[in-house]
Amino acid sequence: MTVKAEEPDLFRAIRGCQLCSDRFAKTSTAHHPRPIVWLSATARILVAGQAPGARVHASGKPFTDPSGDRLRAWMDVNETEFYDVSRVAILPTAFCFPGYNAKGADLPPPSICAQTWHERVMQTLPKVQLTLLIGGYAQKYHLGARETVTEIVRNWRSAPDGVIPLPHPSWRNTGWIRRNPWFEAELVPHLREHVRTLL
Repeated sequence: MTVKAEEPDLFRAIRGCQLCSDRFAKTSTAHHPRPIVWLSATARILVAGQAPGARVHASGKPFTDPSGDRLRAWMDVNETEFYDVSRVAILPTAFCFPGYNAKGADLPPPSICAQTWHERVMQTLPKVQLTLLIGGYAQKYHLGARETVTEIVRNWRSAPDGVIPLPHPSWRNTGWIRRNPWFEAELVPHLREHVRTLL
């Protein structure tokens, strides 16, 4: 598969996207769009996540938060390896921090983001051999999944070739991890072996 010549322009266009300006202005955070783009045509691993959180919105770099620490631990990679964009690309369901609602809860990733950009982005990632689907939003988008995250992750062996579904590495899922010991006993070693092979 040949990478399209528009690739650099595409990434620049995403960085300048303002599609959700009005939507974000109406959130409790009233923030401006700041698309976080971490993509490369040479990447062999694709981390398909949810959306940047407030810390990532501030840093401009994906997974610069405790969720990123946990994800890197699951993958058994250090920050240098994880942030080597030539080997690891990161494609969230939405490129911008969606904001919080009036109660301080995370808003869902706006669907217009994936609808506008994802198909074109995927065409620029011809070398991806492993895709990590992190959380329900990514699993629903990439797999068309209707099952719960628990069901999808529990049945990880039935996922398409080159795809590993994972729960979101948020601290909110610490209880889930404790209730599902098979995750760290069975899936995480498989994930680490696959990641290490590709890196």
